[in-house]
Amino acid sequence: MSCDLFIFAGEKSGDLHGEKLIKALRGHSPGLRIAGVGGPRMRSEDMDCILPMEEFQVMGFIDVFCELPKLIRHFHFITAEILRLKPKAVITIDYPGFNLRLVKRLRKRGYEGKCIHFICPSVWAWGKKRIPLMANTLDLLLSILPFEKELFSTTSLPVSYVGHPLVERMNTYTYKPFPQDKKVIALFPGSRKKEIENNLPLQLDVCREIPHVCIALSVSEERFRPLILGIVKQKNLDVTLVPSDYSYELMRAAHIAIAKSGTVTLELALHRVPTVVMYKIRPLDEFIALQLFRIRLPFYCLVNIIAQKQIYPELFGSRLTYDSLKSHTLQLFDDKNRTRIQQECTELIYQLSDLKTGEESAEKIFQLLNSSSL
Repeated sequence: MSCDLFIFAGEKSGDLHGEKLIKALRGHSPGLRIAGVGGPRMRSEDMDCILPMEEFQVMGFIDVFCELPKLIRHFHFITAEILRLKPKAVITIDYPGFNLRLVKRLRKRGYEGKCIHFICPSVWAWGKKRIPLMANTLDLLLSILPFEKELFSTTSLPVSYVGHPLVERMNTYTYKPFPQDKKVIALFPGSRKKEIENNLPLQLDVCREIPHVCIALSVSEERFRPLILGIVKQKNLDVTLVPSDYSYELMRAAHIAIAKSGTVTLELALHRVPTVVMYKIRPLDEFIALQLFRIRLPFYCLVNIIAQKQIYPELFGSRLTYDSLKSHTLQLFDDKNRTRIQQECTELIYQLSDLKTGEESAEKIFQLLNSSSL
């Protein structure tokens, strides 16, 4: 057995990007044989899945440490499978701590195919030592943020900006009706159990202090609905639960939002929603990040990083308290503040191109591989 391409995605966002990429690749070459690791979206695209993506979903330094034995077993299994399948290219999507080690290991084991990484790791944030490693082991880096190409200008690694996939998704999205009769506060507590447990109670406590609003909460996955209902019941609040396939409708209807840090903040910015960004971090994780890994940036929210200035207030770790979250949330109701944030979101949208990320990525990959050989 062999395959033409091996694609790895280790988290939910990577599964979404992988699905788009597989569709675009098969649009160029319908007979492509693709194997890999992915979630339900990639598996639905007739990918031969050797391990489900769900095996890799861990968060925080402590959780990664606890799951390390399992991740190491999976690492060696995937390495062996790639060497056995001998694909013409390995395409890794995000998840850099695992994927860059995987590429390095493949090179040491004699893999001679092309290695392509889609979505640049945050080398501008930490891990600048990854730049020479990537230059020495990768054949192509596909970037979704416009400023990243310059970071590799002193290396020989080809870097292509392929646009941000969220822009493409929004440009083609058809909105469904979302009835409302009050100002909507949209809550996005996270897409993992621990994130919801950590962030949602505080979000609801703050919303209790704001009268005459509709509290609408995005349910990232239906399996978390009982957990969310339990927390809402404890707080004794009237909350509308919104399924994930209506999240864009919720964003479009929202007057303001309180959101866990992550990709969702960029989606909110693309909808021009004034937002407070939060992330509750365990003290030990905060200590490890700041003191051991020395991750000290001007901004941690993706929206602010792209803009290189604060558009959204961001509250992390020890800076996140009931009082700080309440204060910043109330400030979003000020008309002057709202107008400023919405104007800056518009400027951010102009920074991101209208490229069709899947198509652009597939084209760059085939340019590298020479499609006549597939």
